[in-house]
Amino acid sequence: MPPILIATRGSALALAQANAVLAHCRKTCPQLAFELKIIKTTGDKLQTATPEAAAAMATRALFTKELEAALLEKQADFAVHSLKDLPTELPPGLKFTAVAGEREDVRDVLIYRIDNGLVPKMALADFPAGLTVATGSARRETQLLAARPDFKTMPIRGNVPTRLQKLLDQPKMDATILAAAGLSRLGMRITSTGHLRGDGIAGDLGVLVFEPEVMLPCVGQGAIGLEIRENDERTAEICRKLDHLETFQCVVAERSFLAAMGGGCQTPIGAYASLSGNQIHLRAVAHLTQNVQRGEATAPRAEGVALGQKVAAQLLGQ
Repeated sequence: MPPILIATRGSALALAQANAVLAHCRKTCPQLAFELKIIKTTGDKLQTATPEAAAAMATRALFTKELEAALLEKQADFAVHSLKDLPTELPPGLKFTAVAGEREDVRDVLIYRIDNGLVPKMALADFPAGLTVATGSARRETQLLAARPDFKTMPIRGNVPTRLQKLLDQPKMDATILAAAGLSRLGMRITSTGHLRGDGIAGDLGVLVFEPEVMLPCVGQGAIGLEIRENDERTAEICRKLDHLETFQCVVAERSFLAAMGGGCQTPIGAYASLSGNQIHLRAVAHLTQNVQRGEATAPRAEGVALGQKVAAQLLGQ
């Protein structure tokens, strides 16, 4: 019997996630053979493109389109995604079916160069006015400037190691914002002294962790999503064995909210769902007008789709 092929991007973070899923597959289904199929996506190509080329090529599915083509052409059996990259509207014949393992830390972190008066373990209020923070996310930029309107922002592209190196190399950039989950999966850690440590970090970097009250994460942040062909029951059964139900219920509510807002990963929208007993609580933020809109609601765990739609209706009605 041929091996079950797992489609993934080839970035360091994507491979770390895919290899974790591969190990889980082999442990859960030891009677089956699994292999990774590495595919380069449009989003990977844009990492080194000029800003003009990036703008011309941009789509809502930069990091998923080629993986989905492999699924539809039966060149792979399921795809592993950073769930925050997976659009809520999928191509006909495909479906989001499971979350591989428990969700990582959902929070964003401010990584800053320790120099010019910046020291470890600073609070957000401690930073000087005019701090220049690099980010490619409108969601992060909007929430950061809502908390510190005296900061400046600038664009940045590239994978996690590239962004960290740019921070160390470019004096005009004081800080950048990254996902805690991505840092963790790349083997980096935040020390008790407030430093970022890990292989390949060649400078002194401090870390400020943003709590959701300050910066709500991207929909699906910290979760690894699995996408399969519809009616492929064999692969669906494998994915069910990998699924972390509590995380799946949370991200279903978040993705329902995003779909109801009509947004994609480039829209300044954030949402975070959490469980308490049999209830699911969803908080959300959007910046569709001059003002930042916020909303939240609670519902039974099984009603995540309706909950997402309810919170979207709150924000769209503001």
